[in-house]
This record gives sequence, structure tokens and C-alpha cells, in this order.
Amino acid sequence: MAFQCQRDCYMQEFVTSVVACSPGEMKQEINGKKETVKGFNVKLQDTILFPEGGGQPDDHGLIGDVPVLRVTRQGAEAVHFVSSALEVGQEVQLKVDWERRFDHMQQHSGQHLITAIADSMFGYKTTSWELGRQRSTIELDTPSMKPAQMEALEAAVNEKIRAHVPVAVQVLSLDDPALEKVRSRGLPDDAAGPIRIIDIEGVDANMCCGTHVSNLSHLQVIKLLGTEKGKKNKTNLLFLVGNRVLKYAEKSYSTERSLVSLLKTGPDDHVDAVDKIQKTVKGLQKSNLGLLRDMAVLIGQNFKSNPERGNFFTLHKKEGDNEFMSIIANEIGTEETLVFLTVGEEKGPGLFLLAGPSGKVSELGPRVLEMLQGKGAGKNGRFQGKVNSMARRGEVETLIQEHCKNEQ
Repeated sequence: MAFQCQRDCYMQEFVTSVVACSPGEMKQEINGKKETVKGFNVKLQDTILFPEGGGQPDDHGLIGDVPVLRVTRQGAEAVHFVSSALEVGQEVQLKVDWERRFDHMQQHSGQHLITAIADSMFGYKTTSWELGRQRSTIELDTPSMKPAQMEALEAAVNEKIRAHVPVAVQVLSLDDPALEKVRSRGLPDDAAGPIRIIDIEGVDANMCCGTHVSNLSHLQVIKLLGTEKGKKNKTNLLFLVGNRVLKYAEKSYSTERSLVSLLKTGPDDHVDAVDKIQKTVKGLQKSNLGLLRDMAVLIGQNFKSNPERGNFFTLHKKEGDNEFMSIIANEIGTEETLVFLTVGEEKGPGLFLLAGPSGKVSELGPRVLEMLQGKGAGKNGRFQGKVNSMARRGEVETLIQEHCKNEQ
């Protein structure tokens, strides 16, 4: 059975009736977490809302004024998940989220075109694809793709778009000999009834359940963004089609104008300007590290030269690293002195070092780790690690000081 959305992919509103409505639930991401949402599963006499399948996400839309949160396929039926119940037998008007639908049509038909041309030009077969929220990916059965090949492929697919090539839908029976000439990666296990073929005239014929444009000119333009290393010696080809290309260009231009304002140079000089800034920053970081090392030596020497120094030294600095703390401990000498050092945000994450007589460090180290919510380990009179919060640093200092007093 073909749904109305497959018979007429451009239909945006449709009147039908409710066949069944039963309680149900779905997993939905809310504030970054998967949560179970309760609602109702609704089956309609027919639908213009596409159920997810063939690599294409489902449509969004309305049944009357009730939002459809998800559409899935169960055999030959489409199940619409909604938040409130609908009366069986009730006549309802469907309305599709057209911006989302047309975007999916452009990306899906674009994938068919890229797949067909990549195969005919280079023999690269498509093994899978993904229609992503911002960009889509085709997995090609090749370990790599040269820039010249990608450039030629992009030129070829856009030439087909400019040629206004028609895209037609054919419906064939399962025993039709014509199916042998059709490109396919196989049918679902629960496939039933006639087989739907998307025929790009003179270019490709492919089994597909998805929604597609009726003419390649409706794709507007295809942009191949680049390639990434795929799984098992394959290559992922990243692409945009139609309105996504326009949005990408708009976003890129906005970013370009912001960089012009920040870098005080024209777009052609941005790379050189950023490269110069990075080199300057690296130079400053190197100088800063040198100063920190010198400061660490002076801090240690200053403590050692103090005739009234005790057997405990502590310091916290926002800037620094493990080497900074290690230099201070080495300068002070930890055979008789207990040293507690921390670097990082005053009440945020950071690093710590507890150094001193082995017995004291072994006893206090795990307690320091627990109080600062950290991870670390110790040996040979040193215990160090990363901490999630410095909020209780003052309590740790008090703990160590009291321990030193009790040892006297």
C-alpha cells in the first residue's frame, strides 16, 4: 500500500478519517536526556505524513490542531503518535510541516542523484546514507576519493539539475521482471504489495519508499562539502542540497563578516591573520611558562630562606600546571616538610599536589582526593591528581595543618 504522501509528495493538506486510537508512549530527547512521553498511537485511513524509513526521517505536522510528534510504519500502516486522544471515525484534516518535508525531499532526491552519478562515473557504490539535521552523508564503497573526482562529481550532478530532468514514480509488482534492472539495497522483511520505483529519467531507477521531487530542477543546487574516512575501508561523502546550501552560504557570510570585524582584514587574509595570531599566542604561552618556572623556583627558595618557616607549606594559583607545582616541591624539599599545592579556578576544577614524608602523604592523600572530588594516585611521598571542585580547599588546608600539629 502506498500512502498519499507517496502518491503526491507535494500535497500539504489532506482530509481523512481516524481508523484506530490507542494509548502509547515514545522516547523523546528533552534537554539532552531521553525521556518516555505518554500519548496515543493513531492510525488513519490514509496520510500525507511520511513515516520514517529508507534513511529518511519522518514528517512533522498536525492532525486538526493536535501536533504529530512521530510517524512510524508498521507493515502497511502508518502510526501517528500524538499527545491527546482522537475519536475513531472522526474526519480530520492533516497538515504537513512543509519546510521540513521539502527539505527531506531535496536531500533524498539529491542522494539518489549523487549515488547514481558516483556509480556511473567512478564505479563507487553507495552502501548506506544518512539524512542529518544539518548535513547528509553517503557512504561510498571506496577507501578514498580524490579532490578532482569530487569536483567532477559536483559539476555532473549540478549539470543534471540545470537540465530539468524529470523524476517519476513507478509502481511494480514483486514478480515484475523489470525489478531486476532496478538498483536496490534490498527490501524490508515486512515489505508487502507493489514495489515503488523512483525513476530519474535516463539517470537512475531505484526502489525507494521516500518522498521525492518531481524534477531535478527542484533540487536547486548540490554542494559536496568534502569526505571523511568511513568504516571498513569506505569513504563518507558529505553533502547539502537546495535550501540547505542557501542557509550554509548565509551562515558562512555572516561568519565572514564577523571575522572581518574581529581580525581587521579582508576575507582573503583571514587564514594568514589567524595563523599569525596562533604563532603569537604560542610565543606568549612559551614565555609565560618560562616565567611560571622562574616564579616556582623563587617561591620555593623564599620559603626555605625564611627562618620562621614551619613544617607545612601551601599555595594556590589560578595559572600553573603539574611541572609548576613539582618545581616548588623540589625547591622546598619534602623530606621533613609537607607541601600542599593547587592550580586552577578558585572553586572550580584544577590540579593538586601533596608532597612530603611518605607516611603522611599516604595517609592524607586519599582524604584530600575525596574532599576535592578528584582522581589521582600517589607513590614515593607524592600524591597528585585532577579535581572537580576546589570549593573545600580551605578545609583540606585545615586538615593538613592539624595533622602536622599532632605530629609535633
